[in-house]
Amino acid sequence: MILDEYRIMWILVLFDLPTDTKKDRKNYAKFRKAIMKDGFNMFQFSIYTRHCMSRENSNVHVKRVKSVLPPKGHIGILRITDKQFGEIEIFYGRKKETKNISPSQQLELF
Repeated sequence: MILDEYRIMWILVLFDLPTDTKKDRKNYAKFRKAIMKDGFNMFQFSIYTRHCMSRENSNVHVKRVKSVLPPKGHIGILRITDKQFGEIEIFYGRKKETKNISPSQQLELF
């Protein structure tokens, strides 16, 4: 299969979950662990990303995220193409990250 930066997708899960009670913290941890088990990696606090080889593959993972939604909180699921994700600029304070993070160069092992 030819890698196509418009076919390859990234899923971003953005969430703001309550942690006021012990039950809330348990739901937060359960949600976070479930999406990590499905291959999501922390991009920033409460923002997790996952690389998918196609829109069809991304549909599977979006369904999995929806199946573990906690009872409270705000969760957003955003899908973008590899081309769009490749345009990201990352800064640490005013210092720009110089590391090349081109997603299309990422190797996935199955």
